[in-house]
Amino acid sequence: MIKLDEKYGALLQRAGAYDRGTVECMRLCFELLTLTTAIDRDCASRLGAHGVSEGKFVLLFLLSDTKDGLSPHELAEQAGVTRGTITGLLDGLERDGHVDRLSHDEDRRKLVVRLTPKGRRLARELTATHGRWIASLFSDFSETERASLRRLLAKAYVRTDTGRAGLKGGDDDPT
Repeated sequence: MIKLDEKYGALLQRAGAYDRGTVECMRLCFELLTLTTAIDRDCASRLGAHGVSEGKFVLLFLLSDTKDGLSPHELAEQAGVTRGTITGLLDGLERDGHVDRLSHDEDRRKLVVRLTPKGRRLARELTATHGRWIASLFSDFSETERASLRRLLAKAYVRTDTGRAGLKGGDDDPT
């Protein structure tokens, strides 16, 4: 059993009015939230050792696949963040010498973001080491266990407002 974050333990202690099944379902949700918090913390720590946030890592990763670079708009769209957030992330990456913002070859009014050689080296290093670490979290799971976990997580996901909204958008039921 996962040791719950204190706030979740406190909530469970006060859940006495619920039946045992409800409390167990709450515990399972809180265990999942505790796991995701631990993964987020570890990610932040591992990336932070390289002076990179998760947001900057995502941009380095996206830019590492392109030779010609991407526009700030394309980066925002692919990273799932606002244009304002992209501006701040790019400011930091540019200040650290990892990216250059250049005029587009054909339309000088547009910008294109490209990795510098320093940024390309960092992206290559982080993509390899961070990718292996992420994969290691589930490396002891069999293929069947991973498929079962995916199915079970999807089953819970469709019960969230976000998951239901995705189904209304035409996604297939993942259960």
